[in-house]
Amino acid sequence: MKISLACTALFAAAGFLVNAAPNPSPQILGSNSGIIGLLPNTPISPVSEILTPPLDIAFTPSTLKPKKLIYTWTGADDRHHKDFLATFSGDDDTFGTLIDVTTVPTSGNEPHHIGVSVDGNTIIGGGLLSLLKLQDTAYYFDISNKWRPRFKKSNRAVLSSIVDEVRAKPDGGFFITYMGSAAGTAPGRLVETDKDFNIIGEHPQDLSQIDILFPNFNPHGLAIDFERNVILTSDFAVPLTTLKPTTGVVYDSTVRVWDLAKRSITNTINLPNGGGIQDVKFIPGNKQGLAVATAVGTGDIWIIDPHTKDAQGKPGVATLLYAFGSEYANKNAIYTEISKDGKFLYLTITSAHRVAVLDISNPFAAKRVDDPNVPQPIVGPHYLKLTPDGKQLIITDYFVRQGALGVLNTAADYKLWAIDVNPATGALSFKKSIDFQTTFKWIGGARPHSSAYYDSTWKGEGDAYL
Repeated sequence: MKISLACTALFAAAGFLVNAAPNPSPQILGSNSGIIGLLPNTPISPVSEILTPPLDIAFTPSTLKPKKLIYTWTGADDRHHKDFLATFSGDDDTFGTLIDVTTVPTSGNEPHHIGVSVDGNTIIGGGLLSLLKLQDTAYYFDISNKWRPRFKKSNRAVLSSIVDEVRAKPDGGFFITYMGSAAGTAPGRLVETDKDFNIIGEHPQDLSQIDILFPNFNPHGLAIDFERNVILTSDFAVPLTTLKPTTGVVYDSTVRVWDLAKRSITNTINLPNGGGIQDVKFIPGNKQGLAVATAVGTGDIWIIDPHTKDAQGKPGVATLLYAFGSEYANKNAIYTEISKDGKFLYLTITSAHRVAVLDISNPFAAKRVDDPNVPQPIVGPHYLKLTPDGKQLIITDYFVRQGALGVLNTAADYKLWAIDVNPATGALSFKKSIDFQTTFKWIGGARPHSSAYYDSTWKGEGDAYL
């Protein structure tokens, strides 16, 4: 069976989707019915995939029970085997040993970002391209037994698709950026779940916010300051324009400032010629509540101050933090992690095959730490997380490869790295990695996009889960 996005768009415009996947989720309308499928006057691409039953993955779990674990949300390179959560040992003596493989009922979702619930018992994995098979877009795993994750449930939003960043809510549940509409166009939404991971909102829901969603509201990055009542989202690109046929990818250049309590946008900050604002994160411990945002098109890193008012009296201004310039301009993509003390900013520049480090002790006078003339043994780095002790960066070398379906096909070596970090200087040492093409060669290799880390020995400040 072959389904096109044109068909999807027709159903989206009518305010509902077709359930065409195993274990389809119920439709959640609620207060979202005020804004239904705002589709711009752009042609709908007849992108489609063949709907075939997903292939099972046979695996006998390991009896090892390491103290440190790495969970990686990934899919088979052939896009036909079931997508899965891979659990690896993070212990020094057994590093890279595959402990378990937990599959979901579908394939070809293009597993994307991952998140861990505030209680550490649930992992969510998003599907970037689930839309192409009309499948659920968010997959939840019970990790209360750390060595034996269990698939719990899946669901999808009604008005939005193309899952990206995830942040856990203090009272349970998640906020999730959905970069596109139900048809993969603009606008996307900020999706919210309750503690049982049921979708309870696709924000903004207020009809008065419609005008704010244009030009393109395509949220990718997501940062939340629960104490200061601020959400920041960064707009990256119109997803459908990355798929063939296309006249070119439409990249965005905006950061949105939100009132957390009201779930409403209060301002739109434009970053000049940004060419895709992929990531935004608050600086831990910063007394001013500042954040950083990455502009892929220019290779610029910006400071976002959501509390200072702009010339129009609205909250939110931007100041250039660091300009990589032509060195890293248009090197899709730029993703970040910040040390717990707020001193070091780690950046993956995917198409430049680089992990850069900036000292942002003074957020208005950043200094580069890594030597750009020293090569690194890494290809296509993207998602990165510091371990709880701040002594390792867990990095996955895979951004996205759409193949014949689209135009985003970044180089990758499909490895997960555990890179040693000097917390005092920010210096990196590349020593250990897991090759997903070799580890999963019996299914033709796998694509590791994102990971979460668990350290049962961690007794310091902060979570054992990251």
